[in-house]
Amino acid sequence: MKAGRAEAGKLYLLPNLLGAVEPASVLPARTLAVARRLRHFVVETPKAARAFVKSLPSEHALQDIAIAELNEHTPARDVAALLAPVLAGEDVALLSDAGCPGVADPGAPLVAAAHRAGVTVVPLVGPSALLLALMASGMNGQNFVFHGYLPVRAEARAAALRALDAAAAGSGATQLFIETPYRNEAIAAAVLAVCRPRTLFCVAVDLTLPSEQIVRRTVEEWRTAPTLRLSGRPAMFLLGRD
Repeated sequence: MKAGRAEAGKLYLLPNLLGAVEPASVLPARTLAVARRLRHFVVETPKAARAFVKSLPSEHALQDIAIAELNEHTPARDVAALLAPVLAGEDVALLSDAGCPGVADPGAPLVAAAHRAGVTVVPLVGPSALLLALMASGMNGQNFVFHGYLPVRAEARAAALRALDAAAAGSGATQLFIETPYRNEAIAAAVLAVCRPRTLFCVAVDLTLPSEQIVRRTVEEWRTAPTLRLSGRPAMFLLGRD
């Protein structure tokens, strides 16, 4: 008699830490328990994933843990194959480099493939820089838009910021965006150069870390206030209407 096909496992969406902190200080017990028992991970960057697994620590030796890579360079045709362990009955974690998988992260195609395959998708609780910054900003949390990265070139970036400023002023919706840490100073300077004086500008850096800072001022107030050191620090930026 032929053996039946193994019951499919689950795809867990596993949030990563936002920086070097004790996992138990940020992640709830259920998330930690799932993360520690799993032997299969699909990750954005293997090096970051191994550091996270070691910090848990895992119930398994690192050499016994399978780590598959999924990033912006992964061909779309290869995504479904990453579900092979799930379809064989193993639970798998989708792990971002930082924060929540699928949010400002290349993992969403794997989640979509799991839904198409009828695989159970389980989102786990953990830190989201986007939501933490929005919560702490005091800006409109009923209506907001996340734009990811803005253009790098100065003219295009200025045009994008003017559009976000106009959207915040016109609709009242909070406008959120991020930048590569080494360009934080440049984007903050651009906000102060092109946005309306009364626009609210919130900067949230090093969220969940001991060095966390969250500062909200009008653009006019930022122009005369002491500068905040931003270079090299993970940051979220928010524009809003007073």
